[in-house]
Amino acid sequence: MKNIKFNKTFPIFAFLLVLLSCTDLEEEVLDESLTGTGQAETVSGSIAPAYGYLRNVWLHTRNFGLQEIASDEAILPYRGGSDWFDGGKFIAVHQHLMTPGNALVGDTWTDLTLNLSRAVAAEERLKPEAAGNAEAQQALYEMVAMKAYLNLLILDSWGIVFKKSSASQLSVVLKGQDAIDYIESELLSVVNVIGNDKGRGRFSRDAVKALLARLYLNAAVYRNPYGTPDFRPADMQKVIQYTNEIIAGPYSLSPEYFALFNDNNNTNPEVIFSLDQRGVLQTEHSRWAYWSISGDLVPRPEWPNSRGTDAAALTPDFYQTWVDAYGNVDPAVADARFFQENTIVPESLKDLTGVTPANDAEHYFCVNALDFQINRGILRGKIWGPRKDAAGNILKCADGKVRIYPVINARTSGASRAYVDHVKQVDFTDQGSLHNTGHRFSKYQFSKTSPDCCSYSSVDIVLIRLGEIYLMRAEAKLRSGDNAGALADINTLRTSRNARPAQTPAPLTSINLDILFREAGFELYWEGFRRNYQIRFGKYESTWTGKTDNDVNKRLFPIPQKAIDGASNLPGFLSQNPGY
Repeated sequence: MKNIKFNKTFPIFAFLLVLLSCTDLEEEVLDESLTGTGQAETVSGSIAPAYGYLRNVWLHTRNFGLQEIASDEAILPYRGGSDWFDGGKFIAVHQHLMTPGNALVGDTWTDLTLNLSRAVAAEERLKPEAAGNAEAQQALYEMVAMKAYLNLLILDSWGIVFKKSSASQLSVVLKGQDAIDYIESELLSVVNVIGNDKGRGRFSRDAVKALLARLYLNAAVYRNPYGTPDFRPADMQKVIQYTNEIIAGPYSLSPEYFALFNDNNNTNPEVIFSLDQRGVLQTEHSRWAYWSISGDLVPRPEWPNSRGTDAAALTPDFYQTWVDAYGNVDPAVADARFFQENTIVPESLKDLTGVTPANDAEHYFCVNALDFQINRGILRGKIWGPRKDAAGNILKCADGKVRIYPVINARTSGASRAYVDHVKQVDFTDQGSLHNTGHRFSKYQFSKTSPDCCSYSSVDIVLIRLGEIYLMRAEAKLRSGDNAGALADINTLRTSRNARPAQTPAPLTSINLDILFREAGFELYWEGFRRNYQIRFGKYESTWTGKTDNDVNKRLFPIPQKAIDGASNLPGFLSQNPGY
């Protein structure tokens, strides 16, 4: 593998007006799975920076966190009055009280627009190479798709796109139907010519079809982001067309739901497009795995410093959607997507009546360090994991295995030491903000193949998969009056998760928009989709834990003030979104 160097001083100055303060574009070294010599080096060196920077876009404190925390799915309070306040940016976004100076909004904008500039630079660099060079031509198509993808993310969050094809041009800012038409034209220009053979870590024909389906499904919102969505039959038919073509392709739904988010997910047949993190190390990350997990839990005992961060938790409202769906049956029993038990506690140890951190020295079981896995899905109640001695060493059994205890809440319980207990209620009160509060997301595996599984991860970050395709087709069918077709798609999706038969979700007997919205939440939680779905289904102005604002203007985020200030010498180039 080769370190690819890309000189970020490639002329992009006309685009800096939308790149905020990112004017020092020094050379960055990226260790990508894109190598070659001669012309091949030109190709790989052009596209590596654009692909590599997607990891920054999808960091927990960038676009991923922005989409999650703004929705009714996740909440991040000021933990214990000591952690995760960060200037109040997460609290403000969750309450829909963000301002043009909000750092979570601004940092996401910066990384998206910077990545867009990299795609523009790559496109311009590849154009002269593409004549007579099939590899360069395909890479050029990928960068057109990359531009469209990034612009689609910007449109979804800010209601604008930047039309640009060379670094010397000043971007044209488009909104509404003009923005939709531009992204559509970019995607249509490559959908029939881009290859399908570069692996899941690069844009493909099917990934482009998925983006077209997303665009047509959301066009009703993008045309008028503050009004009632107008779902046009022609758009719904295009969604059905492209999702039909993908579903007829080589992909298949994963019987084990959580295998989608495991170490070897690069070969999972459900994945269509992902951030390929195999052996990258310099820029890979495990934020989606550890961000929500307890800071007292050691998920990989062979790396004693690995831990969670006690950040985002499920809102009680989102958790309640599972409870309401399954009634008297625990969702962990009813739905394989809700929970996977990997930490198997012996029956003789499960009852913690009378057991406390003061008397539990012998209340443990033994596991090989490399075999230990934390539970996945939604974590509730008391959790189990490795424990350290006073010197920070993992406690071990006589045979060298790791001792697994109830995890002690050392972060908040203080002198009256207690176990970590992930209770349902989490909010912005003092009691609701303690480190243990809130059920936790545990969807991604802590990588076993990378050193230090929190800093690094070989688990690919999934951005487009077949499960989403079924959901989009079901929604388009339902909005077109084909209830039977929509129900069939949802039931195909539910019953496909059958690797653990006792937890396979039962087929539904009826479908409507509310049920479909609920099902999308069950299938796509902790993947950054919830805000988008809430807006499209008319639920973003609702009230949920910690949030009462019902202003439709908050469907879009404020354009960062520093971006507007940076463009002040061009009056009207960037104008603030309504309501800010």
